[in-house]
Amino acid sequence: MSEERKERRFSRTWLIAGLVIVLLLVYQIPMPYYYSQPGDAVGLNEFITVEDGTGEEGEFYLTTIRQSQANLILYAWSFLSPYRVLTPEEAVRMEGETDDDYHNRQLHAMQQSQHAATIAAYEAAGAEVHENGVLVTQFVDGMGAEEELESGDVITAVEGETIGNIDELNESLAEKEAGDYAQLSVNREGSAMELDVEMVEFPEEMNHANEPTVGLGIEFPVNQREFEPDVTMETGDIGGPSAGLMFALEMYNQLVEEDLTYGLNIAGTGSIDEEGNVGRIGGVGQKVVAADNAGIDVFFAPQDTGLSDTSDYEMAVEAAADIDTSMAIVPVLELQDAVEYLEDEG
Repeated sequence: MSEERKERRFSRTWLIAGLVIVLLLVYQIPMPYYYSQPGDAVGLNEFITVEDGTGEEGEFYLTTIRQSQANLILYAWSFLSPYRVLTPEEAVRMEGETDDDYHNRQLHAMQQSQHAATIAAYEAAGAEVHENGVLVTQFVDGMGAEEELESGDVITAVEGETIGNIDELNESLAEKEAGDYAQLSVNREGSAMELDVEMVEFPEEMNHANEPTVGLGIEFPVNQREFEPDVTMETGDIGGPSAGLMFALEMYNQLVEEDLTYGLNIAGTGSIDEEGNVGRIGGVGQKVVAADNAGIDVFFAPQDTGLSDTSDYEMAVEAAADIDTSMAIVPVLELQDAVEYLEDEG
């Protein structure tokens, strides 16, 4: 091989290596944005199981968005489609929040969504819901609960009066002032005990209008409820509150005798509260695309306009027209709207 050819091959090798290094550097350089695009439609039947639940001919799906920290490549890629979105970092993460903090916050929102969806579905189906107290989760630093309680404790009574949920707990403490003590009946890993917990003023940054200024110092308490028949949910690392409506529909369908799917593939999005009210979420257009890619027949979208003049439903209709899908886009304000639509379709 001639020296000239060797030099050309050597130069080409270094050029390729240099380009690879540049691309790796570009890929690794973070930008102050989060990049998102349509994700998947995930069938719920294998993740949610109601004991002795009825079967389904079709299936309910939650829809996801794929999101990651943007780099220069993703930044450029986002301009090629209206369904590839850049969101400023400060609009996604709270000040000082790490990636792990954000991930945990999203998982907590998912857990709350599952709990609210379960209550809404069981109440709508006329199934049994028993309120057994308040589950202690996390603590506010420096307040009374941190000294006496443990994560996992269940508060069942205050001053000898049985309490079933968070509202009843707050009502039982409403007349107490900073420095007072509350006598709590607590179930700790199956053992009953009585604990005196001091009421302390909340830190200034936690004080909000129309909320108590003193308390036990329990952060993110959870109503301890028992459901009959029993239900189990395993949704992995999927985070956020936006699957609440679809969780509720899947559970409701397993609780009642009639199969609401009628052989259809049904997706949607929307948060839900314990009363079955459906709230708006983000990225509805991207979720419409994800559902269409999965061959979904019906897509439910929140019609709530409480925070904007344009509802998620209207944005979903716009996205559906843009991608020319035959998928039916259906507005919902509450769980019952979705149930009635499916009953009428059947």
